[in-house]
Amino acid sequence: MKCPYCSHTETRVIDKRDSQSQDTTRRRRECLQETCSKRFTTYEHVEMADLYVIKKNGEREKFDPEKLRRGIERACEKRPVNAEQVNELVEQVHAHLLKASLTEIKSTVIGELVMRLLEKTDKVAYIRFASVYRDFADITSFKEELDKLLHKGSEQGISTLQGGRKE
Repeated sequence: MKCPYCSHTETRVIDKRDSQSQDTTRRRRECLQETCSKRFTTYEHVEMADLYVIKKNGEREKFDPEKLRRGIERACEKRPVNAEQVNELVEQVHAHLLKASLTEIKSTVIGELVMRLLEKTDKVAYIRFASVYRDFADITSFKEELDKLLHKGSEQGISTLQGGRKE
């Protein structure tokens, strides 16, 4: 690794740490040039092949985790879902897509995956995401989705939209 201060090519690693998500390695380095000896930090991550999303209209666009994050954040607005949980959801979706080793994936597959994860995280956020993603034709189809969610909750003995227990 070349020192960014003096361009000397010999450095040593003082400290190495992996990020919590295990996809980035942080290294603290020191220049071995006696007249420099400065310390600097480098980050290393695996560069994956580009993943393209096939949208409903047939268009292809490069997968953008930030676009996914914005959609999840919108669904979780004013809900008890913190930024760390949103980041975790984005990382879970991204990891799932990378493990599939695909170069293209339909947006519907991503949407279904996000809904499955949101359903476990926050039922209201799930309904919000589903209402945009599924583009319900009318109030009846929206009510059917809501009824399915309520039915699942009653089978589990939980009032799913209120977060409390049934009595």
